[in-house]
Amino acid sequence: MPARVSETFVLRTYSFREADLIVSFFTRDMGKLRGVARRARRPKSPFGSGLERLSHVRMSYFQRENAELASLTGCELIDSQFAMQADYSRSVALDYFTEVAEQLLPPHEPNEKFFRLMAAVLDYSRTGADVWTAIAYFSLWAVRLSGILPELRVSRESADIAREMLVTPLAALTPRPWSKATASDLRRSLVRTMEQHAERKFLTVPLLEAL
Repeated sequence: MPARVSETFVLRTYSFREADLIVSFFTRDMGKLRGVARRARRPKSPFGSGLERLSHVRMSYFQRENAELASLTGCELIDSQFAMQADYSRSVALDYFTEVAEQLLPPHEPNEKFFRLMAAVLDYSRTGADVWTAIAYFSLWAVRLSGILPELRVSRESADIAREMLVTPLAALTPRPWSKATASDLRRSLVRTMEQHAERKFLTVPLLEAL
């Protein structure tokens, strides 16, 4: 099969053999895939820093019919989230975005809207804006786009916030004093729904609670 080039967000990497990596990545046109990046852990890797968490890249790969793993041949970096990793709260938020996408997105199912959601929250977070706004917005839209949004049993204030978020782009939300307390009611309800859907506990939720 000829090589493909897809706009991609890197989700997770796992060590494989001596110098290779297994990469979980979310493409705009093919959905979530997994592949082998050979020699990715060597100093002269063809991937450079493009396989860091939530790196936005153009990934080159090919996948044989009925093969579980694609073969990754290289990537071109578009945007890196490296600068945000120096801020602990933003680093935990990146882990949360990654984990939610990894658990909710089914393999090989394109989801253009979820891809644009990921791009929007990362662009917003890089501006230095309030991290809790991005977390709550991402949580709400993640369950909506995954088709598991329940009837929200939250406070009136959180319900008003949710309705606003469902019709307003992230960067155009009404300014408000966002804080952990402001977002916690809505976020707990959404995280609980996602955990029930994924049948597991999210690893980053305790870290978010501790912020």
